[in-house]
Amino acid sequence: MSAPAIAVLDVDGTLVDSNYQHALAWYRAFRSLGETFPIWRLHRLIGMGGDQLVSAIGGDELDARIGDEARDRQTEEVDKLIDEMAPLPGARELLLAIKDRGHPLVLASSGKEHHVDAFLDLLDARDIADAWTSSADVENSKPAPDLLQVALKKLGAPEDADSVMVGDSVWDVEAAKRAGLPTLAVLTGGFSEAELREAGASQVVEAIGELRIDRQSLGAIAR
Repeated sequence: MSAPAIAVLDVDGTLVDSNYQHALAWYRAFRSLGETFPIWRLHRLIGMGGDQLVSAIGGDELDARIGDEARDRQTEEVDKLIDEMAPLPGARELLLAIKDRGHPLVLASSGKEHHVDAFLDLLDARDIADAWTSSADVENSKPAPDLLQVALKKLGAPEDADSVMVGDSVWDVEAAKRAGLPTLAVLTGGFSEAELREAGASQVVEAIGELRIDRQSLGAIAR
C-alpha cells in the first residue's frame, strides 16, 4: 500500500478566524506611516506574505520607503488583536480526523513565529500536528511555493510525496500550484468559489467544518 497523503493546512483564515483582524492591522500600520489604503483592498491581499504585500498594495517604491517599518507596525497591531481571534468551527475536529486516519499533518503558516505559537495553543494542536512553519522559515512567502516546500521538508517527505493543501485564499492555491500540490479551498478567506476554482482549487467548501477527509479520498485528490 502507498503511504497516506500528507495534509498541509494553512492557518490564518483556514483554521483561525483572523483575516479581518490582519486587514485592520495593515490599515492601522499604513495609516500610522501616512499612507491610507481602503481596507477592502488590503483584505484582498491577506494570505499573501508581508514580505510581498507592501509592494502589492503600493508598489516597489512604497516598499523601499516604508516596507520594513510597516511590517513591524502591522505585527504590533496584530499583537493587540490576537485575543479577538478564535478557531473556526470544526477546525480542531478536522485536525484530529486527519491524524486519526493516518495522514501526516503539517501547518503551513507565513505568520510571525509568536503568532503561530499563539494559534497552536488556541487550537490545542501541538500534539496533533507533526510540524509547522512560520515566516522565520523562508525568505519568500505565499504566493511563492517556498513555505510549502519547507513544510514538507520538515516532515522529511520526498519531493514526489502525495500531498494536499487546504487553504482559504487564491495565494494559498497559487503557492500550492507552484509547489505541485492540489488544493482544497474554503470560503472563509473572503474569496469567492469562482475565484478559488479559477486559481486552481480542486474542491471548494464553505468552511473548514464541512471538509470530510478520509484516507481514500485525500489520497485520490493528491494523485
